[in-house]
Amino acid sequence: MPAPVSASAPAEAAAVAPAAPRATHGTRTPLLALPEARWAAAATVAFLLALPLQLLGTTAWLWGPLYAVAYAAGGWEPGLEGLRALREKTLDVDLLMVVAALGAAVIGQVMDGALLVVIFATSGALEALATARTEDSVRGLLDLAPATATRLTVDGTEETVPTSELAIDDVLLIRPGERVGADARVVDGASDVDQATITGEPLPVPKTVGDEVFAGTLNGTGALRVRVVRDPSDTVIARIVALVEEATRTKAPTQLFIERVEQRYALGMVAATLAVFLAPLAFGDALTDALLRAMTFMIVASPCAVVLATMPPLLSAIANAGRHGVLIKSAVVMERIGRTDTVAFDKTGTLTEGVPQVTEIRPERPYGEAELLALVASVEERSEHPVGRAIVKAARDRDLDLHPVEAFESVPGKGVSADVFAFRGAGNCAPRHAAAAPGNDPQHVAAGSPHHMGAPTTTTPGTEVAVQVNGKLAGRLTLTDTLRPTAPEAIRALAARTGTSPILLTGDHEHAALATAEATGIAPGDVHAGLLPHEKAHTVRELADAGRTVLLVGDGVNDAPALAAAHTGVAMGRGGSDLALETADAVLVRDELGALERTVALSRRARRLVVQNLVIAGVFIAGLVIWDLAGHLPLPLGVAGHEGSTVLVGLNGLRLLRERAWTR
Repeated sequence: MPAPVSASAPAEAAAVAPAAPRATHGTRTPLLALPEARWAAAATVAFLLALPLQLLGTTAWLWGPLYAVAYAAGGWEPGLEGLRALREKTLDVDLLMVVAALGAAVIGQVMDGALLVVIFATSGALEALATARTEDSVRGLLDLAPATATRLTVDGTEETVPTSELAIDDVLLIRPGERVGADARVVDGASDVDQATITGEPLPVPKTVGDEVFAGTLNGTGALRVRVVRDPSDTVIARIVALVEEATRTKAPTQLFIERVEQRYALGMVAATLAVFLAPLAFGDALTDALLRAMTFMIVASPCAVVLATMPPLLSAIANAGRHGVLIKSAVVMERIGRTDTVAFDKTGTLTEGVPQVTEIRPERPYGEAELLALVASVEERSEHPVGRAIVKAARDRDLDLHPVEAFESVPGKGVSADVFAFRGAGNCAPRHAAAAPGNDPQHVAAGSPHHMGAPTTTTPGTEVAVQVNGKLAGRLTLTDTLRPTAPEAIRALAARTGTSPILLTGDHEHAALATAEATGIAPGDVHAGLLPHEKAHTVRELADAGRTVLLVGDGVNDAPALAAAHTGVAMGRGGSDLALETADAVLVRDELGALERTVALSRRARRLVVQNLVIAGVFIAGLVIWDLAGHLPLPLGVAGHEGSTVLVGLNGLRLLRERAWTR
């Protein structure tokens, strides 16, 4: 069995070397540390102070300056950016909205213009916060790799050097409990290495001469000498960061499409407004009348109605999903989830709990299951290895008495052994056969991988532990990751909803992956095992290139590139890494896989309501614009029609707040 160390509770390791820093929620950029958030807050406060004063009929000298503060605080930045864009001969909607807000103020609609400014300022602050949080998590990921490493010189002396200065073929000493400083290959020693951050494997992996280790992974109780095989800038951890950033940028085409639409709309609005203003002047209209008509046109043709027609259904769906444990990070994500036709799952920590469990005990004659489990658990009680803890838990769950032991020994990468006094107060584990040693003579019990125990290797879906008693094979234990109870039903529901069988992407070995697939109903042909992080992301891109709209569900750092590459990334909330939570577009806060299918259905309903609302908003805008151009639309009536349409579509979208929208 692998050496008894654990990434989660290595007290011994902590005493040897300090753990590498990790990105935590405490290191996130505070909201008010962002200038965009501070300006948006100032604009909102000023607006909320001015509004009741205006509605109560107080003098404009009280509420007018407050509205001016709201205009200035919320509008200076988009206005400045818009002016900079003008220098580059482009025009964006942000500048157009600032102009529309100022135009509304000019014709007396000060409150409407201030509200428009506050909405845009708040949107910009949320976008800045999302960007900052992602950058925080990427920095935290880089912190997984230690800042320094112990390099061995030609004469064998040790020197501490920054990991950034390491070169290929440098030989490093990795002490017990230290994080590996570079991607390297073992040249001497044996140990267990917890590489869950890279591969997602739930258990530490034995490493001996010739095996590869990755930067940022945690060494167990054995010392290793390793030879660097990759430049620090090309480690798997560094590539994960690069892939996250690259995949985030690959979503830009959708954003570019939106920007092209905004550009054309902005140009069209400016041209149309100028035409509405100048044409009447050319035919002799008064300046005031022409300006009033143009400002009325800008108000009724404003895209605010379309924006508000789109947002209420999506925001209502987000709120409804949030009540049921699904955090959707933006309205864009909620709209996109409904387009999913292929769902891909990580295995460890996603479809499974990520905790090993004894699932099979196969004793050799004359031992029984309880006797074999009690013997090996007595030895493993002194181990901190996840396998050892799982075996001890299995024995205690069966109310088995553990025996006194002496001469406990752990061999890194091989297993554990001890002398067990099995019959001293054996209780419910007393022997039933004559093969056991009499009296209080100890039995020498050893447990480890079948290969190191000299036992034939068998094919199992999990981790197999061979047990020897006094040098003879006494039996085997099989440990597998615990399947989430809701996983099979969630797979069936998603297959029915999307029309496509879900796919399994995992860094675990093929036998474990196929066993999980069989238990959840995933077809063997849809299983991709043994994948490194960049290979997961590559598989997701291949699916996208084949025309699939992929939703990926994962939990670990190793899933982050694939989460970013997918059309929609969903992270597990309780055990998900910081980077996975920040990279993902949505989070299953309670780890309830069954909520995925409901969320997809809710998104599709929201998209249908968006279409309805866009039709309603379009009809109102078109009717009001035609009225203004073909006749004379009074400004109060134009404002009433414009605002009325937004109220109508808003109420239509709020239907998704009802409980029926989730359970339907």
